[in-house]
Amino acid sequence: CGYEWIELGPYGYLPTDPAQLSDELAARGLKVSAGTVFEHLHRPDSWDAVWSQVKDVAALTQAMGGTHVVVIPDTFRDQKTGADVESRDLTPEQWTAKTTGVTRLGKAVQEEYGLSIAFHPHAETHVGWQRDIERFLADTDPQYVPLCLDTGHVSYYRGDNLELINKYPERIGYLHLKQVDPVLIDRILAEDIVWPEAVRMGAMVEPPTGVPAYPPLFEAIEEHGL
Repeated sequence: CGYEWIELGPYGYLPTDPAQLSDELAARGLKVSAGTVFEHLHRPDSWDAVWSQVKDVAALTQAMGGTHVVVIPDTFRDQKTGADVESRDLTPEQWTAKTTGVTRLGKAVQEEYGLSIAFHPHAETHVGWQRDIERFLADTDPQYVPLCLDTGHVSYYRGDNLELINKYPERIGYLHLKQVDPVLIDRILAEDIVWPEAVRMGAMVEPPTGVPAYPPLFEAIEEHGL
């Protein structure tokens, strides 16, 4: 297909031995751009569990010459049953725990592994809607918390990707270029359909058949040197 880069995905999805992974990637003409981890730092006493996951992924990403660790917040609902496992809204104390925790995480990854995190707003998490994304950016340290702008997830909640790019170009450190089916998204939101089922229904579509439209985004990305 012509791809040159790949992310590690969940730890263990690809080989975790650096030598073996290097061989497998070289055989396919691929290089690692980032690793992926999940966080729930708004919950009490969560640092050790999150860091134990992050350090393995960061070490492998570093060994592979990657530059980022993509950090995705945990979902607030059970991904099999669709039942809420916690409130969809964080208390002020929980929000502060999350934002200060992610800043701490970004600083630790930078200092210990020489990598940057990239925080990934995601469907069915506490940082999904555009208002949440903007609040999160305001409450985290720009030096340690760049954004992974996933255009599909922003559009999933009817956010404005172009506005985010133009308003916060200095905060965008990583991009996931995706599109969604806007008609299907209207139904998904109206019926509160759980995220995995939404994906199975075809919420995420092959470009250029969905939204957001790419040409204006590419122009803005180019203009801001992202």
